[in-house]
Amino acid sequence: MEKPAGRREWLGLAVLVLPTLLVAMDMTSLFLALPQLSADLGASGTEQLWITDSYGFVVAGFVITMGTLGDRIGRRRLLLAGGGAFGLLSIVAAFSTSPEMLIVVRGALGVAGATLMPSTLALITNMFPDGRQRGKAISIWATCQFAGGAAGPVFAGFLLQHFAWGSVFLVAVPAVVVLLAAGPFLLPEFRAPASGRLDLTGVALSLAAVLLVVFGLKQLATGAVVLPAAAIGTGTLLGIVFARRQLTTASPLLDLRLFRNRPFTAALVALVFAGVAMAGVGLLVTQYLQSVLGYSPLVSALLFAPMGLGVAAGTMAAPSLTRWLTPATAIAGGLALSAAGSLLLAVTGGLVPVVVAITVLTLGTGPLFALGIGLVVGAVPPERAGSAASMADTGNYLGGSLGMALIGLTAATVYHGVFPAGTTLAADVTRPAVAEQAKAAFTDALHVTGVIAAVLFAGLALLVTSMRRTEAATELEPAAAN
Repeated sequence: MEKPAGRREWLGLAVLVLPTLLVAMDMTSLFLALPQLSADLGASGTEQLWITDSYGFVVAGFVITMGTLGDRIGRRRLLLAGGGAFGLLSIVAAFSTSPEMLIVVRGALGVAGATLMPSTLALITNMFPDGRQRGKAISIWATCQFAGGAAGPVFAGFLLQHFAWGSVFLVAVPAVVVLLAAGPFLLPEFRAPASGRLDLTGVALSLAAVLLVVFGLKQLATGAVVLPAAAIGTGTLLGIVFARRQLTTASPLLDLRLFRNRPFTAALVALVFAGVAMAGVGLLVTQYLQSVLGYSPLVSALLFAPMGLGVAAGTMAAPSLTRWLTPATAIAGGLALSAAGSLLLAVTGGLVPVVVAITVLTLGTGPLFALGIGLVVGAVPPERAGSAASMADTGNYLGGSLGMALIGLTAATVYHGVFPAGTTLAADVTRPAVAEQAKAAFTDALHVTGVIAAVLFAGLALLVTSMRRTEAATELEPAAAN
């Protein structure tokens, strides 16, 4: 029986959720500020795209490296260094004087942000050796992540009504100050013994592979074909080279032998494809609220908040569910609930039914994110927790990018099956019949998205259900019931 965590560890957890909130809010809050900062800086359409995407690209590319680096040099050290850099760069971003400057700073923020997520999750495994306490701590961590994503646009809207666009960056500074002041006293240091030298060739391969694949998926969502296909193909080939190297090197960045553990693999697959479904649904619903129902961006952000809050509620409830259900049953049942919410989205329309649908959908994913992440980091020894955490984070980014690209492209195809490419919902507002037809076409696209999400969630529920019938499922329960 592991020694339970005490007051210091729980206070340390409160400090750890601050960088989690920072990263989540930074990913979503910039969208509302984009029109104002673009007008102020004179950013072109392409520059606006890079302002929004450069951060996510770099985070996705560096998270594997940073997760392993924390295992080698010290997780607290990396977290505090990354947090300090994040705060300073946020100040620079707030006072940027040109689009080019902001793009570069956003990329640098991505490097700093990549240190935060795997470090916080890995430190939780050190601070909470008791299984049940660790599960509760991970649930709180995940809740803050999704709540931060939901609150980002809402908080940004409030700031933009009273302050300049730079305020959406400056909000990170007080949280960083608290992290730097309290972290050295409340957070333990952990460095893996005999971790070996950092594989710089593996770092380059992983960075290139992830960046190319994410870039290709995002470009695919624009309707282009040749460039995205080339980027995804090249990234995939580099990923294969990276994987072969990890299986032969003495000090791998990622221990790919973990994929022999069926519960670990199933949990990671479920995390990726749940991200696909949620990103696709999120993309279509936010556009539906604005383009079909006619709400402003700020009101749409408020109406969309139940999607993040639903996940937050589900993750908080997950540890309690394991008192009556095995973790596999709780995850599978939650995914079945998500499939039901997706089906509701597929057959209905209007504000209330859509908000109810996304709330039910995301509520059901809570057990997966709480217990599934617990399984991933619990499947490795403590000295490799940072590497395992980086796998979960990378899967999350890839799933989100894949969902935006493939489901977004599918929905666009459905829409343009009625309207030719280049026609928008705002086209020819003097002809109400045309506008209504356009809205009906977009609603059809939303319904198709609901069907795709329902199929994905149902398939994942079956995957988890079949996994628990294997002998390997016995490994799931002590790790995920945490």
